Amino acid sequence: MYDRYTLGMNYADHGYLRVAAIAPTLSLASPTRNAERILAKYHLLERGDCAVVLSPELSLTGYSCEDLFLTADLQRESARALADLARETDSTLLVVGAPLLLVDGRLVNAAFVLANGGILGAVPKCSNPNHAEFYEQRWFASGTGIDVAHEIDGLEFRVSPKHLFRIGDTYCAVEICEDLWMPQPPSAQHALNGATLILNPSASPEQVAKAEYRRDLVRMQSGACISAYLYASSTVSESTKDVVYGGHLLAAENATMLGESDLFLHDATLMVDIDWQRLRHERTVSSTFRTGSRDDGYRIVGQPTRTVLKRLRRDVPKHPFVPDDEGTLEARAQTILKIQTQGLVKRLQSSATKKMVIGLSGGLDSTLALLVCMDVQREMAWEPDTILAVTMPGPGTSDHTRESVALITEAAGLELTDIPIRAAVESHLSDIQHDIVDDVTYENSQARERTQILFDLANKMNGIVVGTGDLSELALGWCTFNADHMSSYNVNVGVPKTLVQYLTRWYAEHRASSSLRQALERVLNTPITPELLPVSDGEIEQRTEEIIGPFELHDFFLYHFLRTGAEVVKIRSLAVHAYGGIYEAKEIDRWLRVFITRFHRQQFKRTTLPPGPKVGTVALSPRGDWRMPDEADWQQILKGLDEFN
Repeated sequence: MYDRYTLGMNYADHGYLRVAAIAPTLSLASPTRNAERILAKYHLLERGDCAVVLSPELSLTGYSCEDLFLTADLQRESARALADLARETDSTLLVVGAPLLLVDGRLVNAAFVLANGGILGAVPKCSNPNHAEFYEQRWFASGTGIDVAHEIDGLEFRVSPKHLFRIGDTYCAVEICEDLWMPQPPSAQHALNGATLILNPSASPEQVAKAEYRRDLVRMQSGACISAYLYASSTVSESTKDVVYGGHLLAAENATMLGESDLFLHDATLMVDIDWQRLRHERTVSSTFRTGSRDDGYRIVGQPTRTVLKRLRRDVPKHPFVPDDEGTLEARAQTILKIQTQGLVKRLQSSATKKMVIGLSGGLDSTLALLVCMDVQREMAWEPDTILAVTMPGPGTSDHTRESVALITEAAGLELTDIPIRAAVESHLSDIQHDIVDDVTYENSQARERTQILFDLANKMNGIVVGTGDLSELALGWCTFNADHMSSYNVNVGVPKTLVQYLTRWYAEHRASSSLRQALERVLNTPITPELLPVSDGEIEQRTEEIIGPFELHDFFLYHFLRTGAEVVKIRSLAVHAYGGIYEAKEIDRWLRVFITRFHRQQFKRTTLPPGPKVGTVALSPRGDWRMPDEADWQQILKGLDEFN
């Protein structure tokens, strides 16, 4: 997995940070002993490239000390242990909890952020629960509105809920336990003011179903804030007089769980890698986030430092458009097919027609489009003749794909219209005095002849041409302008090639008859090909992936280029990480250059795309998700790869 492209790499330069939540064994009302345990954990995690270490609420004393919080002895020992702990810290941020007695006599429940031998700042808890098993207002004042300077054993810092703590090139902020449960959690303002990581030291006792609720709360708040969220709760070593704490550790990023600890461990650790550059990109493209009301009272704390992350622990899916979980894939497949079907239904209704004209090549894309047409036919209870399935064999059509088309239409109960195009293409080439049989003119003349036939048939029968080209081909411009690039409505326009394969396989396994399943499996096992060059002995001559590269790589590049806004060097680094042992780094580099070049040079085709349904978060419609000039220069982007090498 790690070759010369990744060895020596600092993933922190690409926006990754390693963060850890800990729930160490606790000794109630013994700050010095607790500080020693936290420090041991801290140094271990620091050596593992962690940029932040988060401990639970009131981790120096324990959350369940009750009236002992009001005693001078505990307050004094807690302050001494805190100062000693702070002096032992290095550049990795350490968040610990302790009671803090302010000069005006108020005692607050505070989270202290320690680093570089000092206390960067203290964040007081604003929402102190005083219901059910909670009785915090007996001991602690709310931190709302507090913004004061303070000092402990010569270490000066500020106490305020409006701190942004610098980590490398980004920022984190703290809200404490119940603050998250409020209708307007402080984390919303933290995020709007720049925090990409929210830290929550907590003490949340376990009850039936509470872990699920807590997990959902953390996950959804990370989504609402477009942030990463790290949560650490107190362990079973707290007092069990009336409740039991589970030591729940959680990490989420933009509504996706990154990790979670088991409950009821005495000494738990959760370590994850977050991608703050991706979060920043999400915020940049979100108009609602940009227009959110900011609070100008925030203060940035800490000096710029360079973080290091030598190895990436985070899972980087090879197929980001395809869920790994079978249950999720099934739900996703049903949703996508429903979107495609309903989009086509509406288009037919608005066109006042029941006729769908579709060209079949025996390949994946046209097969999936046909399945959508069949779903429309089934849902609307229309007769089989509402689908006009057309095959248009030409000089490059193989026996294999012709047989596949025949098998599919026969299994679907459809009549197949066979219109050979060889004579028409030869006549056209003769008219323009072109006698070369292996250039782009020769290939594109076949694609345009087929498209002309489809549109003329649609005119003849008052129907519409159903497009078949997928999202990956549109990204690469792997379509002929004013030919297969054009249709009345393209049902596949939002579906990348890797997902086309999985949708077709899912349909074969779950919804097809026995004969249709066999035909679909035949298509799935057929090499992807444009079939535009003359065949030899009836066999497939052109294989698309040998010409432009593996579609799984191009889908990976497309996802990270558009969805995460990653720079080209980061995309290559992630691809090497994900595909280590499958593709050599040099091969990844080669196809990434192809992707960047074609994506930019072929934009003119996407500028004139016909309509079609968006099915996922990545789309290329010039009327929706992606607008760019046709003349954009891609050379500067490729320089990044050259400089890296």
